[in-house]
Amino acid sequence: MIHKLFTAPVNLVVKVGEKIKEEADKELYDIPTIQQKLIQLQMMYELGEVDEQAYKVQEEQLLERYETAKMLEMQEYNEMLNQGK
Repeated sequence: MIHKLFTAPVNLVVKVGEKIKEEADKELYDIPTIQQKLIQLQMMYELGEVDEQAYKVQEEQLLERYETAKMLEMQEYNEMLNQGK
């Protein structure tokens, strides 16, 4: 009983941390969000709000996130297929 009293706050912090990481990963690797950010970046570049160097850096970062998101999506799909067997 005493053990639970001392570990409960730690367990709660761990669960909150896991949820924050899950939400951050969802935002970071959400394909529609990345696509929208790429469109916004392109528009900002075309309107002259972002210079070419900043555009290239941000575009590269977004494309890397997109590639990772697609890879994660494929892994999830393959896992679902394998579970169905």
